[in-house]
Amino acid sequence: MEARHEDLLARARAGDPRALAELFDAQRERLIRMVALRLDSRLRRRVDPADVVQEAWIEVARRFDEWAAAGKVPFPVWLRLSTAQCLAQTQRRHLAAGVRDAQREAALQSRASISSANVADAFVDSATSPTHAARRDEVRTRVLAALEGLDEIDREIVVLRHFEGLSNAEAAAELGLEEAAASKRFLRALVRLRPALEPLAREAGGSP
Repeated sequence: MEARHEDLLARARAGDPRALAELFDAQRERLIRMVALRLDSRLRRRVDPADVVQEAWIEVARRFDEWAAAGKVPFPVWLRLSTAQCLAQTQRRHLAAGVRDAQREAALQSRASISSANVADAFVDSATSPTHAARRDEVRTRVLAALEGLDEIDREIVVLRHFEGLSNAEAAAELGLEEAAASKRFLRALVRLRPALEPLAREAGGSP
């Protein structure tokens, strides 16, 4: 897999648009998941994460030569950063209408961080039956409270590792952490989440 990635990257650098498209398509589902977990809850019914990722692809194709010339950020991390920028722009378009306060508008411009509500939903959806609405609401409330108790980087690393499938090295690179520090943060976050996740683990028949 690594050899294939490097071959495609070399071909893309040489100007092969099909190689670049294949590189992007290999990450597309992961990027869609990334957007879904960061999408402002007010926009869930108005914005399709796949559309945001498609906008990101247009930007990646346009700016690939710029990235290749700089070469400072690993390609998968650059894809995610580019997608996060597209998400922030999308949310600004939808949410900043009528916002006149400069500080509020600046906050909207950078809003592409993890949504605790979305992550709580993802945890609950992975382990509970949709028919048990009351049970779902109870568990979701507990999980959401536990997530809100984590700092932002710890929430990020839980999502990167648990839901988006990044390795510890990839998560560390994205967050600008040493690998050992990233691993320690992930384990610490799981320990803090464990009491809230235990009911989900019992329903799923495993451990949180």
